[in-house]
Order: sequence, then structure tokens, then C-alpha cells
Amino acid sequence: MDESGGSGRPRSDGTDDRRPGAAQGPGHPESTRPVDTAASARPTRDDPEGAQAPDGAESAPDTESAHDTTRSQAPDGTPRPTEEPGQPGDRFTKTPQDTPGKASPRDTHPEYAHATHGPAPKTTPPNGKKGPGGGLLMGRPFGVPVYVAPSWFLVAALITWVFGGQLDRVLPELGAARYLVALFFAVAFYASVLVHELAHTVVALRYKLPVRRIQLQFFGGVSEIEKESETPGREFVLAFVGPLLSLVLAGVFYGGMRAVEPGTVPGVLLAGLMISNLIVAAFNLLPGLPLDGGRMLRAVVWKITGKPMSGTIAAAWVGRALAISVLIGLPLLNQSGALGGETQDIGGMDTVTDALLAAILAAIIWTGAGNSLRMARLRQHLPELRARALTRRAVPVETDTPLSEALRRANDAGARALVVVDADGDPMSVVREAAIVGVPEHRRPWVTVSGLAQDITEGMRISAELAGEELLDTLRATPATEYLVVEASGEIYGVLSATDVERAFVKAMARPS
Repeated sequence: MDESGGSGRPRSDGTDDRRPGAAQGPGHPESTRPVDTAASARPTRDDPEGAQAPDGAESAPDTESAHDTTRSQAPDGTPRPTEEPGQPGDRFTKTPQDTPGKASPRDTHPEYAHATHGPAPKTTPPNGKKGPGGGLLMGRPFGVPVYVAPSWFLVAALITWVFGGQLDRVLPELGAARYLVALFFAVAFYASVLVHELAHTVVALRYKLPVRRIQLQFFGGVSEIEKESETPGREFVLAFVGPLLSLVLAGVFYGGMRAVEPGTVPGVLLAGLMISNLIVAAFNLLPGLPLDGGRMLRAVVWKITGKPMSGTIAAAWVGRALAISVLIGLPLLNQSGALGGETQDIGGMDTVTDALLAAILAAIIWTGAGNSLRMARLRQHLPELRARALTRRAVPVETDTPLSEALRRANDAGARALVVVDADGDPMSVVREAAIVGVPEHRRPWVTVSGLAQDITEGMRISAELAGEELLDTLRATPATEYLVVEASGEIYGVLSATDVERAFVKAMARPS
């Protein structure tokens, strides 16, 4: 299909020309009506000789004034999207597809991702309920789903093995039962982590910030809060409340430990839970993203500079420096006995274990800091994702129109989408681009557009005014390949392809701040 740029519009004498070129797309707020199959398209600017009607009659010349800017601008002054040759989906001869290896709005969403011990997942589901690797649903406290990731079972087994070995030295009379006690400790520890995450969740809901889910995973938990705090003060409180609850739990377990006899199973368990919660609080207060301390540092820099992006950059780079410090410093501290253990010989098995643990922690912190920077950059560019600017020009066709004729009209109009309308001109369905590509050319005169169209559901009808996060949330709520874009009055504006949004999303992610 060629890329003619012409389109039908009201004639210069004020009458309405409903030729195929009068397709409703970017800059075409007029409502559509079915077109006669014998009607011809106006000539395009790229084709000065004019498009020929089926009977060979020459189309009427374009009488637009040179001052008419509706070709290049939308009613609100937004420049129309230019047709980019060579991009997926720019013609009806390519199959739309996601850019390999790139994030897309179908599985990536900007989010305030708190991490107790690790970064938030980079992918989220189109329906916002459960993403890849969501794990086992444990419940919905405060209406927020809590998932246990498969990696939790691995770390639970590791904690059971390590803590069981310690119990063998402290309470040798337990025998094999020590592993049951150790398993109880692992579950109780992650219950403490869940309380930590619920503290973030309660405050977020108090600030009217939607929480998508809580996930317990290998190195702790993640609260996925979908929107950013409106003020640095709220950001600080939202970050600080998690470590604060961990400190409170440590105090509660300390009080319980004082109330029981030392050297017993309850005493050992309470002591272990007290120490582990102190470690969780201390670790999260380290001033680097993606940890809570990094969020607090971000809030402070945001308050001082007035720029949230400056706070994110500062906290992310501190987080990366922290990752390097953990990678180098943790094994050295363990070997020297500074963390309370015995002095270790360099090259022993304990040294290898410490180095592996440090590498995992450092990788998590470094990756989380990078994700925070990427999400902040995306938020900065999200307003550029506007439905009006990304919408494709569309041609209205009736249900029994042969595909070949529909494509001819679209070619003549410089359009890239087809909308099936009823006898009154009301939209019924959108012809799927992938279905068009799958029909061989010799079959197209015998295939009607209705057989290739997807019915327009309520979620597939979106406003031309949508932009940014609101646009992505709307598309995620109703996953589809194409959407009908309408004006506030209900008139057809055009068709929005998910492929175009994904491509624009990737560009926003890659663009420097």
C-alpha cells in the first residue's frame, strides 16, 4: 500500500465531502459515514495526477487553502504523527510486533517500587493483577493481593538449613526436630517482612496511592505502589514507615525474649526474630535506592532542589556506590570478625559463601538503582505519549466491503486503519492489521472486512485526550491490538495501534533525561 498523504475534508464552499479520503484520523474530528464503493478519493499531495475512480473518472482537485493547517495539526494544535516508513505496522504489508528485547506498556509500567531487600519486578501484567512470576496468592489484606514468589521457597529452605545448624549447637537435644523449629523461624521472619510491607501499603492507601500487589521473594518483599507521592514529605513518610515497623517488631520480640526462659526454643526463636528485624531495619535505612533509606534521601534532595528527578539521580548513584561497598566490604568485615563472628581464613569455604552473598546483594542494589533511574526518566517523558498524536488516520467501510476495495480507499486517503461502520455510520468494529497481513493478495477481493474485524467493546473505545499514565492504564485495562479513538462528542478520530504506543514507549524509555 502506498503512503499517499491526501485526505478528504469539507470543500472550500462549505459542503461536506464524504469521499473515502474523508477518513477520520489525526486531525479529522468529523464524524464518519459509509462511503459508496464507486466513489473516488481526492488526489493526494504526493500524487499530483490524482487518484482514479473505478470508472476511470479523474478525482476532483484539492481546493484547500495553503493556510489550512488541519493536515499537520490536531484541533488542539498538536502536530499530527508523521508516517514513518520501515516501522512495524506502518503499512498493511507488515505484521505488527513488539520490539524484541524492549519493554512495552503491556508489561512495563512506571511505579513507585519499594524494595525491602531487592528491586521491584520490571514487568507488570496488562490487567494489573498478576504478572509473570507472581507466585502463590496468599490473601488480600486491605484489598491488596499478597503473592509468595517461587524463590521464597528456596530461601526458606536455605534459612531452615542454616538456622537448623545453629540450633544444633545451642539446643543439641532437639535432634532432627531442630529443622521444624528452623522452618517455623523462616515463616515467622517472612511474616515480619510482610508486616514491613503492609506498613508501606497502609500509608500509600492513606495517601490515595494505588497498590498493585505485595510480593514476598528471595531477598525480602516488594510493595508495588503504582503512583508517585505528590510531595517530598509524603515520600519520606512512605519510605520511613517500613523500617520503623521493623524496629517496633524488634522491640516486641525483645520484650517477649525477656519474658521467657533463656536457652529454650521460644527464647532462641524470639532472639533470632529480634536480631533479624534489626538487620532488616538497618539494611533498609541505608541511603541508596532502591532501599527505603534511598527513598528518604530522594525525598530530602527533592525538598531541597524542588526537583524529584534530582532526588532520584542522587539517591540512585548513592545506591550504586552502596552496591560496590557491599560487594567489597561485606566479605572483608566477615573475615575480620567485625560482624560478631570468628575470624576466617582467606580462601576457605566461608569466604566463598560470604563473597557469593555479597555479590547477590550488590547485584540487587545496583539493579534496583538502575530501575529507579529508568522509571524516573520514563515518568519524565510519559506526558509525551498522547493518544491524539499517536492515532492513525482511518477509513470507514461497510461490513460487506471487499478487503481489496477497503485497502484501495485507505491507500488513496493515506490512511493506515479501517473502521467497519453500520448503515448509519456508527462504528461497529476495527479491522485487525495482523488479519489483513494474513490474507494473500489474490484472496483480498473475495474477503470482506467484517471477517477480519474485532468488535469494539467499551474498553476499546478511548478518548483522544488521553495521555501519559492515564493512557497506559486504559490500554492495560482492556488489552487489544487496535483501539477506536473518539472525540468528546463521540465522533470518530481514528484508530490507535498498540504497536505504535509500544514503539513510542520504548523511545521514551531510551531518551536521556
